[in-house]
Amino acid sequence: MASLVYDSFWDDLSKGNVVPNTDTYYLMLTTSAYTASKTAHLKRSDVTNEVTGTGYTAGGNAVTCTVAKNTGTNQETYTFGSVSWPTATIAAAYGVIYKHRGGLATADELVAMVDFGGTVTSTGGTFQVTFSSPITIQN
Repeated sequence: MASLVYDSFWDDLSKGNVVPNTDTYYLMLTTSAYTASKTAHLKRSDVTNEVTGTGYTAGGNAVTCTVAKNTGTNQETYTFGSVSWPTATIAAAYGVIYKHRGGLATADELVAMVDFGGTVTSTGGTFQVTFSSPITIQN
């Protein structure tokens, strides 16, 4: 499965439900059993097969979002920072970025799913996710 931006993100962005430069975002990890739906998955509660393991807390960890505008190319980019789980024993195939509201999973808007290209494991070490490219909007 390739990485994707959930369709609901664009709708939430347009309606002001998500504000990338001020909201709090989290990255949760899932196993290869998760099948993302670009169109049908809207909230964190739609995401299944979250990983479990030592050093990992359900819901994942906070991730920063930096917004930049390039007037020369008419692009707006949303760049997410690295996220890590030190001394973790986990196996994950995907990462799901979502707006973290601090309450029910049914309230947290989905942003994107990142495919790690296979299951990545960590045994008592640091599990780190570094994003290679931003989400870009171009006019």
